[in-house]
Amino acid sequence: REGSRPKNHSTTMQSPVLVLNTNTKREQGRKAQLGNIEAAKAVASIIRTTLGPRSMLKMILDPMGGLVMTNDGNAILREIDVSHPAAKSMIELSRTQDEEVGDGTTSVIVLAGEMLSVAKPFLEENMHPRTIVMSYIKAMDTAMETLDKIAVKVDPTDEKEMIKVIRTTLGTKFVKRFGDLIPKIAIEAVRKVSVEEMKTKVIDIKRFIRVEKIPGGMLEESEVLNGIAVSKDVVNPNMSRRVVNPRIVLLDCPLEYKKGESQTNLEFTKDMDFEQALRMEEAYIQQMCKDIIKMKPTVVCTEKGVSDYAQHFLIKAGISVLRRLRKMDNNRIARAVGATIINDPSDLKEEYVGKKCGLFEIRKIGDEYFTYFDQCKEPKACSILLRGAGKDVLNEIERNLQDAMHVARQLHMDPRVLPGGGATEMAVAQALIRKAKTIKTTEQRPFEALAAAFEVIPRTLMENCGCKIIRVMTELRAKHAEGKEMYWGVNGNTGEIEDMRKLAVLQPISVKMQTLKTAIESSCMLLRIDDIVSGLTNKEQ
Repeated sequence: REGSRPKNHSTTMQSPVLVLNTNTKREQGRKAQLGNIEAAKAVASIIRTTLGPRSMLKMILDPMGGLVMTNDGNAILREIDVSHPAAKSMIELSRTQDEEVGDGTTSVIVLAGEMLSVAKPFLEENMHPRTIVMSYIKAMDTAMETLDKIAVKVDPTDEKEMIKVIRTTLGTKFVKRFGDLIPKIAIEAVRKVSVEEMKTKVIDIKRFIRVEKIPGGMLEESEVLNGIAVSKDVVNPNMSRRVVNPRIVLLDCPLEYKKGESQTNLEFTKDMDFEQALRMEEAYIQQMCKDIIKMKPTVVCTEKGVSDYAQHFLIKAGISVLRRLRKMDNNRIARAVGATIINDPSDLKEEYVGKKCGLFEIRKIGDEYFTYFDQCKEPKACSILLRGAGKDVLNEIERNLQDAMHVARQLHMDPRVLPGGGATEMAVAQALIRKAKTIKTTEQRPFEALAAAFEVIPRTLMENCGCKIIRVMTELRAKHAEGKEMYWGVNGNTGEIEDMRKLAVLQPISVKMQTLKTAIESSCMLLRIDDIVSGLTNKEQ
């Protein structure tokens, strides 16, 4: 009979279809989401102890054998090599925070880690990640409104007010023991490079403030120059090393005969041709020097080389020459002395000569020679000389100084401040709890959970100074629950709760806004990932 015949199962079974390369590693669904949360928590736990004035330092040995000792969140995470994609994404947050506002690099990681951590129970209950994400985005709007409400305006021209805010930033850092020295340097440098362009204030720290680290001496010898210092010496010992009120010409062309790009062929037919070619080269250099000498400069700086023949003419004219300057250094000198960089000496005009410098001098510090363009009138670029015991110490001081300068810049851009010590986070948490009571949908629970996540900052401050966390945390919650005491936070040194305005622990609003936005948006992004495909190399297999 037809029906009694056994079916051939081998023909009906379908062979597996391999879409992805067999070398790839893939995680899907809940496993990927929970894996991301664990990775984020791991990154946050690395730098959690570096938050607050009682924070610990981390010592990291990089692959090249260099040492990094710091408690700067970005500097630590930059040196750590991670393989998990979510952990890499977390490390990127710290870098973004550092580039945008310069401070809050540790807070942003700790907050993002906690925000993902409180979402874990909802994922385990099979709540859709989209619901959590929508709730988080609504919460961000409420948080931003709260920040605007509790912000206080300060006067960026008042040095005492500025120092208070910058000391808060440096209160957790290595340089806090040196008092107001670093804040004053930061404020002075930022004021120097501040310019008005198109009716807006532009403060470019990266391009126009140069930090020269010179080992040796005392930190108290550090200073902001009224001009620029570059680690160069004049090209010839017969040139003058000190010129008062110099006339400065800046070039970015070589003062030597033209060299071919790769291969140049010259064909000589007569015995005199070779001499003629040399004479032409000499005449070319001589003409360039004549064009420069015509402007009666006393100092010439070029980004390219200067031949011995050119030096001969320039020494006779009493001109000091610096060669092979960096492009950035040349730009800074141009802004400080009021000169314009010229590509061809024949184009030189009187208005292109820099006359705002009061003193050109070469000084020897340690083993190195430094060229100073000092006593400039209204320099729009400057150098900061940092002195200190050793290279590691100087690197850490420079990192702290960069943070201080970024905060000073933020205050010039938006002169509003918020209380530190976890007070702002607690005020935001209370605002979210009040708002959550008005939500009737399933988004209410993630909203409340996010409010609890904000408490991680004051809690971490308490952990790091070793106080009774539960008792102090309850006191702080009670203060904020009344809704009147928005400025109470944790004193990071004693572990007690205090009014942050009396303690003068204040932070720029732009730093806090960037921290909250970055932390919430990144946690939303990581929660929406449900599939991770990573290609493995042969070495990893």
